[in-house]
Amino acid sequence: MRHIQSEAYFEKAKRLLPGGVNSPVRAFQSVNATPLFIESGKGSKLVDIDGNVYIDYICSWGPLLLGHASEVVYEGVNEYLLKGTTYGVPTTIEVEMAHLIHEAYPSMEMLRLVSSGTEATMSAIRAARGYTGRDKILKFEGCYHGHSDSLLVKSGSGTLTYGVPTSAGVTKGTAQDTLVGSFNDSHMLKQILDANKGTIAAVIVEPIPGNMGLVPPNATFLKLLRRLTKEQGIVLIFDEVITGFRVGYSGAQALYGIEPDMTCLGKIIGGGLPVGAYGGSKAIMECIAPLGPVYQAGTLSGNPLAMKMGLNLITHLKKNPQIYEELDEKGKFLEEGFNKNIKKMGICASVNRVKGMICLFFTERKVDCYETVMCSDTDQYATYFKGMLDRGILLPPAQFECLFLSDAHTYEDLEHTIKMQLEVFEQMCN
Repeated sequence: MRHIQSEAYFEKAKRLLPGGVNSPVRAFQSVNATPLFIESGKGSKLVDIDGNVYIDYICSWGPLLLGHASEVVYEGVNEYLLKGTTYGVPTTIEVEMAHLIHEAYPSMEMLRLVSSGTEATMSAIRAARGYTGRDKILKFEGCYHGHSDSLLVKSGSGTLTYGVPTSAGVTKGTAQDTLVGSFNDSHMLKQILDANKGTIAAVIVEPIPGNMGLVPPNATFLKLLRRLTKEQGIVLIFDEVITGFRVGYSGAQALYGIEPDMTCLGKIIGGGLPVGAYGGSKAIMECIAPLGPVYQAGTLSGNPLAMKMGLNLITHLKKNPQIYEELDEKGKFLEEGFNKNIKKMGICASVNRVKGMICLFFTERKVDCYETVMCSDTDQYATYFKGMLDRGILLPPAQFECLFLSDAHTYEDLEHTIKMQLEVFEQMCN
């Protein structure tokens, strides 16, 4: 495929935007490629400005559960647009959305709508600190919770050290209040909590990490995390920005039968428009202004256009629960096809899957934590990515992201993807 116009636009973009993009992964740097500029999307397909058509497995990183330009999601949006786009005062549809979210996530007794997943996680941590009167938080390496300062932190040199910044501009003072553990490591979890008793306000976790590829949780680990945080009065925050309404109508917390103290949701509740939410028990949420001393505000929070699109999507998912069964079956079909190709060609790779989220890692090791994720061969992934792109398959432009399936993906799409993968593997082996 030729990408002449995309390449030209990228050169223009680099003169105006840092790296030519508005979010780092879009630069395609980790796969040594030039980013695509997209003209349109419909169903499971994207069309770039050169007219190339791709089966899309990014789905805007998860929220497009019904695919691109869904008529279900768009229904009635024009009338909301004509009424006005933002008011800075309440609308009834915000309350309807809050009711629907609470119904799906009973642990969110009260909630606050915001404009992004980053804003949701940042605000949830502030609320937890305000509620507990404690300063420290614990996160897990490889779990991404947005780009607020206290969360752009990696582990230090020892298992019980404070975190160190992963970004310039994040102060050591900010990082010192963030502890970093290893996901799925129960022993380390106990060590960290025991060493910091009475000082940790919150533990924030992706119950199914989707930002270091895809790492399925050990159910024992999640249950231990819930028990220990309860015992120590620590607020457990589930970051379900990716998994909320995706792995099931009531998210990962229903899938694994664990009720967190707080939950963060993302752009899926806006049908793909910029939106987020955080919520939890009344005791915690009543600390939020104007009821309590924890301040958080946003002019575009609960934007009516996002609320209408999100309400359309979530109502449809509620009425059609079979969508989740079908996504699981499609995920299984793709996983089995990938594994057959890996075995047939003797490729050094493994596949992780949870429902309609999948990741192929170029390593033979079982990928169950950050350490094994980092054993992946990123050069091989870059070769694989470009081979699939040349055949009209758009995968995540980074080894450490996962594929997302939508209801719009057909078995014909999946079969074609598996067939193209085999071609690419054959080429890689020659």
